[in-house]
Amino acid sequence: MKWRAQPENLKPKRFEIEHDSFIGFYLYVFEGENCIGDYLHGTFEVAIESALENYDVTKDAWKEVED
Repeated sequence: MKWRAQPENLKPKRFEIEHDSFIGFYLYVFEGENCIGDYLHGTFEVAIESALENYDVTKDAWKEVED
């Protein structure tokens, strides 16, 4: 599963959360096409909170997308 957020106020950054069933949830931060950060979290909720606290990505900005 994968979720994506690209809030207008944070462009050109975009954010993705990808679930790895063996490890957890990766929060990726992209600027343009370049990944400028990746963070591993144990739960989806913690990944969402991390994006909010560190990058001001609101919870309602996230949309589930196809891989």
